[in-house]
Amino acid sequence: MIRYLKHSAIDKKKWDECIDLSVNSIIYARSWFLDIVSPGWDAMVEDDYVSVFPLTHRRKFFVHYLYQPFFTQQLGIFTRNHLTETLVDNFLQLIPPHFRFAEINLNSMNKINPERYSCKRKINLELDLIETYENNQKNYDQNTRRNLKKAMNAGLILRRKVEPDELITLFRNNFGKNEGKLRFRNYENLRKLMLYCIRNNFSITLGVYLPDGTLCAGVFFLHDKSRWIFHFAASDKTSRETGAMFLLVDSFIREYSGQPVILDFEGSNDPNVARFYKGFGAKQGQYYQVTINQLPGIGRKMLYFKNRLRRR
Repeated sequence: MIRYLKHSAIDKKKWDECIDLSVNSIIYARSWFLDIVSPGWDAMVEDDYVSVFPLTHRRKFFVHYLYQPFFTQQLGIFTRNHLTETLVDNFLQLIPPHFRFAEINLNSMNKINPERYSCKRKINLELDLIETYENNQKNYDQNTRRNLKKAMNAGLILRRKVEPDELITLFRNNFGKNEGKLRFRNYENLRKLMLYCIRNNFSITLGVYLPDGTLCAGVFFLHDKSRWIFHFAASDKTSRETGAMFLLVDSFIREYSGQPVILDFEGSNDPNVARFYKGFGAKQGQYYQVTINQLPGIGRKMLYFKNRLRRR
């Protein structure tokens, strides 16, 4: 039986055991991760935590809705049992009716019928590092090779242990100026997440510095069992001119090649970003973003115009 649990009723020990034993286990669904990115999250649970589904929710204009938290690429249904399309459908159909709207990302192993739901395919890009570095490097495209050569000649310095505030500041002073979606609370959540992961050995940070000691590119990698996730990256104009980010990713691949691990780039529907990841030989996968809209007529119109304005 699938039941709805408010946050206070969730047994987080049993929850994390279910996530840990799930065939589609991923770090985003662990209770501590959800507590940081979506405080007060609720859940749907099958029997004694055989299958679980986090419900990350908010309220706006008196409407309760489900949303995909920032810095959390995929959620959805996780189970210790066989993961079927029927199980996914059962959970989606039983989402409590007081959540009148939902726009959530299922994980890549959650299969659904695209004709039954309003959904769109989203891209993920992954690189299997089991091969030697030499063999992995053979899959680099010409643009990647050219930028690596440029980076090697720029006198760049690669370092570990970039401070979270340093990485976040680099992002906010560059891409973040025009990004427009992230607010102060989102950056604070990211900072808390990074600090927690660093303290508990769930991550590493790598940075590329100019000869004068200025940070020009950095990445926060999440570690989840046999998966390294390219979770948060920042760079400045100098990085693009010197190929610093190419050097950083290549250094990571060099270090972890020959191990049974996946480098998960988290994908991108932006063709330019996807091209950067594919340049290292990453392969494309997919997952679904599902939209459920049970708003009354006026609510649907408000949502329509909000989305029109967002696209401008």
